[in-house]
Amino acid sequence: MDTRTFYGRKEHDRAVRVIPSDSEDSELEESDSELEEGQEEWIPESGECLSVDNETEFEDEDEDVAEVDVPRLPRWRTPHNAYFNSYPEWQGLLSRSDNIMPPLQYFKQFFSEDILEVIVGQSNLYGIQCNANKPLNLTTKELEQFLGIVVYMSLFGLPCTRMFWNKACRVSQVADTMILNRWEAIKKSLHFSNNEERQEENDDPLHKIRPLVTHLTSKLTSIPMGEKLAVDEQMVPFKGRNRLKQYLPSKPKKWGYKILVLAGSDGVPHNLEIYTGRVVQPPELADVGASGNVVLRLAQPIPKQKNYKLFFDNWFMSVPLVLTLALQGIHCTGTVRGNRLPGVNLMCDAELKRAGRGSFEQKMAMVGETTLHVVKWYDNCSVTLLSDYTGAHPVTEVDRWDRKRKMIIKVPCPAVVKEYNKNMGGVDLLYSLIALYRNKIKSKKWYHRLAFHFLDMIIVTTWLLY
Repeated sequence: MDTRTFYGRKEHDRAVRVIPSDSEDSELEESDSELEEGQEEWIPESGECLSVDNETEFEDEDEDVAEVDVPRLPRWRTPHNAYFNSYPEWQGLLSRSDNIMPPLQYFKQFFSEDILEVIVGQSNLYGIQCNANKPLNLTTKELEQFLGIVVYMSLFGLPCTRMFWNKACRVSQVADTMILNRWEAIKKSLHFSNNEERQEENDDPLHKIRPLVTHLTSKLTSIPMGEKLAVDEQMVPFKGRNRLKQYLPSKPKKWGYKILVLAGSDGVPHNLEIYTGRVVQPPELADVGASGNVVLRLAQPIPKQKNYKLFFDNWFMSVPLVLTLALQGIHCTGTVRGNRLPGVNLMCDAELKRAGRGSFEQKMAMVGETTLHVVKWYDNCSVTLLSDYTGAHPVTEVDRWDRKRKMIIKVPCPAVVKEYNKNMGGVDLLYSLIALYRNKIKSKKWYHRLAFHFLDMIIVTTWLLY
């Protein structure tokens, strides 16, 4: 099927045949399933629909001509003047705390007594399942000591945990708190769910650690949110055998578990989701593609119709995602791939390079009440950004190093680029703080790596809140 004909881009051939009801074309079935409930069609500014001429399909020429609504691409245009879009004012409220608690109290708000009791109960149950003659008899106080030792071990670069009890390099804060055999017994039996519950074929792949993930997620979503939020991926270093392990060559730690995080520009996380492969989208949320659905799931705790600003990169960004979030009163900005901008004719990289460093091109389109801005900017290389609340203007200048002239020069920078660079790094800030003192305790159980990572994440979160 010629998509240009389907969307009515040819002026001399605007007739579109009616799709037969008994068609077995797989492409037609996929195109019909793309528009789910709650997702609006793309409608041009004029609101015109294409009429379909069916005279060739029927023998009776006097029969009425059927008219169907055909979804069309946004009508992109180039603004001739400097277009300044009104900045949507944030209507949320971030209250200030009058009573600053000690850091330990912030930590106990996440690792509270209820989740500690769950860990103690499941660990004792697993110890009995392994050997009924040697019960673990773990208490909440011992579990707190165990977690404290894990945190303290991250401050040292010892390659083996047993070296903390060795006479040559003994660390008194660790060795005087708990003996080595007891610490290793707790680590061996550390569990978060019942190990003997029969799991179905398509059950949760994170059932081993699901109670801890659910508890921490509920605590993170209750943290008050700022105006600027970002969605990005985070790697948990891991090279063991597990089907959830991913490989991302662009990350500093290329092997490990991938976690998708919603965080503020200050680095405080507000929601997370561990990547486990294909996920069934909840029926109350729109279906905008696999990558866009991740953003919709993570953005559920964001208050609606409050003009929050959400930033993400080109792996998530698409026009349907921006339109879906715009209906919820959430504005978006992010980089976008060229094949996700249907109907947009932008200058090629060679033309922008000839125009000089800092050159850009802007396109605009109206979809209902949403104004879409696409800006392609050339610095050392070209980058394309999509936003529904800010465009290229006002244009500012940024400092760049010119290798030919051996000096710092001023380069024009569109407003959408400055907005994106300023607020996109929340998840990266969180990850960099975790990496400063990440614990590197080795374990044969795959879920221990995730549990220790969440411990590091909560420590950084509580420090930021404090």
